[in-house]
Amino acid sequence: MHRSAHLDTFARDHLPPQDQWPEMHFDLPELQFPERMNCAHELLDRWVAEGHGDRPCVIGGDGRGGEIRWSYADLQAQANRIAQVLVHEMGVVPGNRVLLRGANTPQMAACWFAVIKAGAIAVATMPLLRAKELGQIIDKAQVTHALCDAALADELETARAQHPVLYRVCLFRSQAADGLEALAERQSPHFENVDTAADDCALIAFTSGTTGQPKGTMHFHQDVIAICRCWPRSCLKATADDVFIGSPPLAFTFGLGGLLLFPLSVGATAVLLEKASPEALLPAIARYRASVCFTAPTSYRAMAAMLAQPGASVDLSSLRKCVSAGEALPAATRQQWKDATGIEMLDGIGATEMLHIFISHTEASARPGATGVAVPGYRARVVDDEGRELPRGSVGKLAVQGPTGCRYLDDERQRHYVKDGWNLTGDAYLVDADGYFVYQARTDDMIISGGYNIAGPEVESALMAHPAVAECAVIGVPDEERGQLVKAFVVLKPGHEGDAALVKAMQDFVKATVAPYKYPRAIEFRASLPRTETGKLQRFRLKESA
Repeated sequence: MHRSAHLDTFARDHLPPQDQWPEMHFDLPELQFPERMNCAHELLDRWVAEGHGDRPCVIGGDGRGGEIRWSYADLQAQANRIAQVLVHEMGVVPGNRVLLRGANTPQMAACWFAVIKAGAIAVATMPLLRAKELGQIIDKAQVTHALCDAALADELETARAQHPVLYRVCLFRSQAADGLEALAERQSPHFENVDTAADDCALIAFTSGTTGQPKGTMHFHQDVIAICRCWPRSCLKATADDVFIGSPPLAFTFGLGGLLLFPLSVGATAVLLEKASPEALLPAIARYRASVCFTAPTSYRAMAAMLAQPGASVDLSSLRKCVSAGEALPAATRQQWKDATGIEMLDGIGATEMLHIFISHTEASARPGATGVAVPGYRARVVDDEGRELPRGSVGKLAVQGPTGCRYLDDERQRHYVKDGWNLTGDAYLVDADGYFVYQARTDDMIISGGYNIAGPEVESALMAHPAVAECAVIGVPDEERGQLVKAFVVLKPGHEGDAALVKAMQDFVKATVAPYKYPRAIEFRASLPRTETGKLQRFRLKESA
């Protein structure tokens, strides 16, 4: 590894041992990186330096009913001022972890770049997370500082009270005298980026495992640029004239790449929507003349149904690229969207551990039901339990290598994700006769519903705190609209009746405990749960019965 710029060495100190890392491959000429690199320069500063500072960069709401339209020079100035606040007002030093909490907004984008410029490590979190989940992230990453949207401060303050390692919080989109805007206004719009090493950690992205205990995936400055030079160049093929739009939060690596990193890597424009439901996304595409859309299959299904309604009139003539990820894309959804818009969707599979998409296709090579082939820069195969490559047509575990890979933050699960130098993504695939990778299922108990990853045991833990619940089990069941639904099997304590009112009460209870999208949309009351003689829950029997 190169000489680190991090004065706070927590990240390097808690990387997995080198012998547990996956093999990394930098085969393409564009993946030859210098030893020193701050990815904020490549994505933002260089456009201003090259004379393109007046190009439109990010568009979004200002939090007061108005709209922000920042050029590349504007975003750079905002990020520089916030970086000054981080360093001079909040005491951030290179290597500190800075939690970011906010919806998709220009201010959130500026905060992300400010953290990167200051040589700190961005830890972006979903707006829907509750104090319990935020606390797990704060504790795992030893987060010391946070920038938070004022509208989302309550849950963070609750978490902060329980985790005093987080000792400095500054609120943005705030009118307060000590709010980020007021502090930034006093700062210089110029900032000299910290001279980070290419392999200094730039971000820690959290993903929930089947245990519900979050895993922090550590990604370097060079990883951020690597994902911009692989899938976008070979499959997306966007240009500086494109306008990107979509629904995934910037806290998801799918959203961070698709709605911030990828557009800025080619000098394009990013539209950041705070609320991007299908009902909001369709008119926003028309309003902003968006040309590239990122969202989950669930959203494409809903938008296609809206477009098919009598009298529906939305001008989508600007739209030319539609990307689906976050869950498997059903062939019927692909066809439904194509019938509605004439656009062939780009499908892909990525992972938080890999940072972004590593198997995909182009519009010309798309096939119903197939994800595609390995993205240039990556290699993939299907293996058995011993890591041996399987013949075509056999279902096995997906194994991947490339310029990015899994490096968990201080987590024993590293040994399970990386085997013999390969990243095992937890997906079951087969390779068809023509070499296309075809998705089969998840190999673990992760539930993927509406593009969100939901850990069944985490929902169980929330349900078990309800006073009427004796025991419970949560699984994912197939659903045409959402891919999977979260379903809970509940054994009640004596004196409680399993009726519709109790179902609603339990659902509301879970929504108040963990992020609302994780709540069980179906609850079935049972007298007992299937267990082994040793008392171990047999989830597979519940899945069979469902």
